[in-house]
Amino acid sequence: MPPTILLSCESISKSYGVKPLFADLSIGLAEGDHVGLVGPNGSGKSTLLKIMAGLEEPDEGTRSMRRQLRVGYVPQEPSLDGAHTIEEALAQILIDEGLDPHEHSDRTATALSLGEFPATDQSTATLSGGWKKRLAIVRSLMLEPDVLLMDEPTNHLDIEGILWLERLLRAEARAFLVVSHDRRFLETVTSRMIEINRSYPTGVFESKGNYSDFLEQRDAALRAQANYEASLANRVRREVEWLRRGPKARTTKAKSRIDSAGRLIEELNSADARKDQGTAGINFTASGRRSKQLVEATQLCKSLGGRPIVKNLDLLLGPGQRLGLLGPNGSGKSTLLKLIAGTLMPDAGIITRADKLRVVTFEQHRESLDQSSSLHRALAPNGDAVLYQDRSIHLVSWAKRFLFRPEQLDLPVSRLSGGEQARLLIARLMLQPADLLILDEPTNDLDIPTLDVLEDSLMEFPGALMLVTHDRWLLDRVSTILLALDGTGQTEWFADYAQWESAQERKAAEQTCPSTSRPSKASRAESESTPKPKRTGLSYREQKEWAKMEQRILQAEEIITACQAAVEDPAIASNAAALQARSEALDAARTAAERLYNRWTELEGKQTQSAGQPQP
Repeated sequence: MPPTILLSCESISKSYGVKPLFADLSIGLAEGDHVGLVGPNGSGKSTLLKIMAGLEEPDEGTRSMRRQLRVGYVPQEPSLDGAHTIEEALAQILIDEGLDPHEHSDRTATALSLGEFPATDQSTATLSGGWKKRLAIVRSLMLEPDVLLMDEPTNHLDIEGILWLERLLRAEARAFLVVSHDRRFLETVTSRMIEINRSYPTGVFESKGNYSDFLEQRDAALRAQANYEASLANRVRREVEWLRRGPKARTTKAKSRIDSAGRLIEELNSADARKDQGTAGINFTASGRRSKQLVEATQLCKSLGGRPIVKNLDLLLGPGQRLGLLGPNGSGKSTLLKLIAGTLMPDAGIITRADKLRVVTFEQHRESLDQSSSLHRALAPNGDAVLYQDRSIHLVSWAKRFLFRPEQLDLPVSRLSGGEQARLLIARLMLQPADLLILDEPTNDLDIPTLDVLEDSLMEFPGALMLVTHDRWLLDRVSTILLALDGTGQTEWFADYAQWESAQERKAAEQTCPSTSRPSKASRAESESTPKPKRTGLSYREQKEWAKMEQRILQAEEIITACQAAVEDPAIASNAAALQARSEALDAARTAAERLYNRWTELEGKQTQSAGQPQP
């Protein structure tokens, strides 16, 4: 028996002015549905969510819901009364909804426990963006909705907050639909994916499974669509040639063929129009410097407001190294970036930079953007062209590369969306040749197609890179090594995100389980010897990983060579601290290479096993 439909929109359309967001769109949520909604910026995801929540009306079509259905909605930017404490804000929502006063105490206590708030009497006005988002989520959940609609719930959350939300949603039996650009989050919490995109004939694509399954199914659908459009183009070409010969339209058969040719031409034109969307063209410019060592920090120390950010940190960066920073909000990731960039001075320690080092920085809060300036002046301050990689490019062409339309050029920067401002900042950074790229939350507000392009560009950048992002998918793929900050000044190196995640799980297990309850060696050996079913063949994501594995291993070997040369540099033979820092960097590089080799062997085994299976 199919699951009961709880909430649906049938053949809805919505436009703002003359700009259509979507047309004839149908979408439904059933009991137990865990749905991820994606699409390029401007495709109407937030508007669709508001229509489903009953906050906006569609221009056409209908919204239907089961009788007495309770719908919860978490917007991108929740509004909170700053005069309330956390506990008062939760209690107020129960009063506003007219719930039984006898339930208030239990529901509030449950919500406070669910949100894991460190202090319930803290004013909501003093909460960080991440804790405000947590409060908005639990405030919606305490009303016990049958359907939960969330718009970018991971925005402002640090990685620990995102993991908290994942645990929360995995435990949910109720239906939810979430708009998100966080690919790892979607991979973890969804059982169905929906993409709104005008490039599809129906304007929407749906798939069962998580985000990796969605990528695989979408890839197959796009290949089939491309094959059909190629066949359609050939048919149109033949019909146009026939029409040019001037057929006599006196017979019914000839009239029918002329009508059919017209429909084919119209269908092909529609397909071509859908494809005219494009993605941002991101490609950072390297300076071409040959130095094997760009930045070296020795015994680095920094405190802010009496709180240590880093203590006795040793760090070495060279070309090809991509350092990702991990840590909760407020742990000092942005501070460390400023120390390395030279915009903030350390309390102690030495930072040595290569002569005339070119550092290009993407700041988290986009302070360098003049909000009153026009897009034209922000893109090209000195005229109607920019100089990119020694070539002059006209402003309109440069703007188009970042998906800006010519009519937007006179708009002030303040009128641009968050995603558009992020693309603007990337466009400005690309004009500056760099030895070291420092990116502080570059993924905020970027849609998934732009994230994919950014990811590929960063992996191809030959200089050094320091990256802070809550996008674990990008962090894992781009970084060659990770540095975790704990907020007390302590730091720890990891080869990749999986190693960091395993360390977090071990710490959590040690905190919750007493040492006496640890399994014996015999039981562990028995568990390890029990055969486990293995998945054969490569998934879509594994195929992409396999295709780039050789390149990643070559880069890892180059980093080892550079680190080895740095260790053997006679100039630091008498400097114990510098020698130790370089030795640790060499060990970390070797560990990262070893993990890549192990992963290569694992993928190769799957590939071989899949190839050797009998075909059905």
